Amino acid sequence: MNTTVGAVTLTGQKHINRGVPCEDSSIAVIANGVSAVVVADGAGSKQYTHARFGSEACVKTIADLLTEHFDALYNENREAAIRSLIIARIHVAFADLIKEMELESIEQLSCTLLFCAVKDRRVLAGHIGDGLIVRISSDGISPLTMPQNDMAGHTYFVTANHAADYLRIVKTTTDNIHAICLMSDGVQDSVYDENSGLVKPVVVRMAETFAGGRENGEKEIHSILEKFIVGGSNNSDDSSFGVLYFDGTKAPDSSTLKSGADAFPRSEDSFKQLQEEMVPQVKKARSIIVDAHLHKEVGNAPVKEEDEHIVKAKEKDTEAQAPVQDNVIEDIRASVKKRTMMFIAGMGIELVAIIVLIILLFLKH
Repeated sequence: MNTTVGAVTLTGQKHINRGVPCEDSSIAVIANGVSAVVVADGAGSKQYTHARFGSEACVKTIADLLTEHFDALYNENREAAIRSLIIARIHVAFADLIKEMELESIEQLSCTLLFCAVKDRRVLAGHIGDGLIVRISSDGISPLTMPQNDMAGHTYFVTANHAADYLRIVKTTTDNIHAICLMSDGVQDSVYDENSGLVKPVVVRMAETFAGGRENGEKEIHSILEKFIVGGSNNSDDSSFGVLYFDGTKAPDSSTLKSGADAFPRSEDSFKQLQEEMVPQVKKARSIIVDAHLHKEVGNAPVKEEDEHIVKAKEKDTEAQAPVQDNVIEDIRASVKKRTMMFIAGMGIELVAIIVLIILLFLKH
């Protein structure tokens, strides 16, 4: 199956009117049997002074990572390790910019990130922050990943504390996929209803422009963004739109696509409340697990010669057994405590090693 890729980025009217450079970046590449599209949206507030450089470095860095190491990323079963590696790779690239541009903090380079890569039938996608990744199949159109904002409407960036915790990873296959579209919030706001999760049918028509090849597709997308998205408002944001189009696959029937949907029902249920409700249960469970571990250790404890003598005399002197058993339990508790402290100390040493490595990387560059 052949894959056609493309990506287009346009400067929004609010930046054009103020003479501010575009802060979005996008890239579409095919290399080493991997087709990849990456989109990044530089943070817009005043403190993010070099966000456009951050978004440029981010899309290039991730495109290189995906095309050079797709198999390693896709075959890794520890999602947390994948997320941490991707963020670390971006921060290494940002460290070079900090040194080159003599910046005061990495936050000046802040941006969101959306990416999707395909090799044979395997699909690997990732997303942190706002924007949207859409899956188009013969059955219709739906979000693959949704915009990510906090309760106050603020989004998350690759430079955020614990950024890896917010990076979402999707692994799937191309089965029954016609196209995958990635877009920054400048496009998302016009084609996606966050209240209902509905993606407007126009996205399918935008993806279909790549049926005629990359050159035709990018030309058509540029025209659509310029006329309807960027040109549709004097306050329009920078806009990026990327596509992976799978040639020879079946497009959805446009007449069956929904143009409207009811909003998701509101609920007072919150994740924070759920966490608080579970605290007593978790504490009780931990106590049970620790006790079970201690009893297992007691049961597996080696029998000494004096213990064998006590066992033989058990029927005659049960009172002599009790203090010895108590001593064994205390020994096990002390052993568990000692191993726990050694584990914590080991983790501390590992953390210090990581910090030293990061410092050495910065000094090296």
